[in-house]
Amino acid sequence: MTLSDSLLIRPVTADDDLARLTTLIHCAYAPHALRGLRFWGTRQSVEDTAKRFASGTGLVMLDGEDYVGTVTLRPPQPESSVPLYRDPSVWSLCQFCITPDAKGRGYGTQLHAYALDYARRAGARVMALDTAQPATALIAMYESWGYRVVGECDWRPLTNYTSVLMARDLGAADGGMGNTG
Repeated sequence: MTLSDSLLIRPVTADDDLARLTTLIHCAYAPHALRGLRFWGTRQSVEDTAKRFASGTGLVMLDGEDYVGTVTLRPPQPESSVPLYRDPSVWSLCQFCITPDAKGRGYGTQLHAYALDYARRAGARVMALDTAQPATALIAMYESWGYRVVGECDWRPLTNYTSVLMARDLGAADGGMGNTG
C-alpha cells in the first residue's frame, strides 16, 4: 500500500534486512527499557525477529528506503496459553513499533489502520493485543484507537510485568480511528 510518494506499507519479504528491522525494534522499545520494563523487543536477536514475523504476517512501513515501522499480525493461535488468542475470530497485533525518529507524523495510526484492514479482509472479527500494565501511555494510545482492556496475561519470566489484554471489534471499517463499540 502506497500512502504518499515515499511512504509504503507491505508484507515482510526475504529481501528485507532483519538486522535493520531488529535495530528499529530495539530503538522503538528503548524508552520502555529505560523505565525498567523488559519487553521482548528490548533485547531480541535477529533470529527472534525472524521467528516473530514467521508467527503471522510481518508488515513493514518504509519511508523511501528507510524502515520506519513494523508490526506482526497473528491469526488465531490454537496453541496459545491465552484463551482470547485461541478464539477463531480473533487476530492479534504483536510488536507494533514506529522508530523514534518518525514519531509524531501519524505513521503509527496509518500502520495500525493498514493492519486492521488486512486482518478484516482475512476474516478477523476482533483485533487483540497485550502490553505491559505499567505502560500507561501505550494503553491510552490503544484506547484512543478503540481498544478496551478485557483481561490480563503474564509472560514472566520472559518479561518482568503483568500485561493487560486489549481488544476491539473489527465490524466497522473506520480505519482504526475510534471505538467501534
